[in-house]
Amino acid sequence: MLKDTPGLLEGIPFILTSFSLSLINILLFVVLHRQIFLFLFLIFLILSVFTLYFFRDPDRERELSKTDEFSRQVLSPADGRILDVKDIFEPKYLNCPTKRISIFMSIFDVHVNRSPLEGRIEYLHYIPGRFLSAFKEKASLDNEQVSVGIVKRTEGDINKKLMFTLIAGLIARRIVLWKRQSDMVRKGERIGMIRFGSRVDLFLPQEVEIVVAKGEKVFAGKTVIGYW
Repeated sequence: MLKDTPGLLEGIPFILTSFSLSLINILLFVVLHRQIFLFLFLIFLILSVFTLYFFRDPDRERELSKTDEFSRQVLSPADGRILDVKDIFEPKYLNCPTKRISIFMSIFDVHVNRSPLEGRIEYLHYIPGRFLSAFKEKASLDNEQVSVGIVKRTEGDINKKLMFTLIAGLIARRIVLWKRQSDMVRKGERIGMIRFGSRVDLFLPQEVEIVVAKGEKVFAGKTVIGYW
């Protein structure tokens, strides 16, 4: 079961650690009758519950639309709120003018990231960096990040390409990927996660019709970002 929910699997060490500490402190309270251990028990118990909540990994692939428009849909790669939709030239993979959709993931969002498009991972690039607040514009340039470029082969030898970048933030300290370069991915399939809140930038060619706006709440593998 856990292999089908890799996000939850990532959280097992954190969940077990906090739960074990809560058990140790309640035992110390029973034996020594000191209030500090009861207080610590409650703190670690709350932390255990929150950690379990943070690493939740709901099944969403069954929720995907199977209408005629499904093949044209570009899905959100992350849960969160849209910081902005901005025209920007993307030089690393697409090498063309794009629409950049920036999504902020708070610690209360599901942190499993999903593929916006079906296709093959053609580009994968890790950049070490700083841990600025994900709200800042400089975070997209200076922070630790992993960029993923996907290409979809279509009829007539016209390829559809997009890129999204997982960006570490002030609290987030690790980006986890479960896919490798050249892997095939389905639309909405889990590809990785950023621990403890951060940001995802999605770069789409100008011909994609964007249907979301700044301030909207989106959900990975569920919300339609645009139509190709």
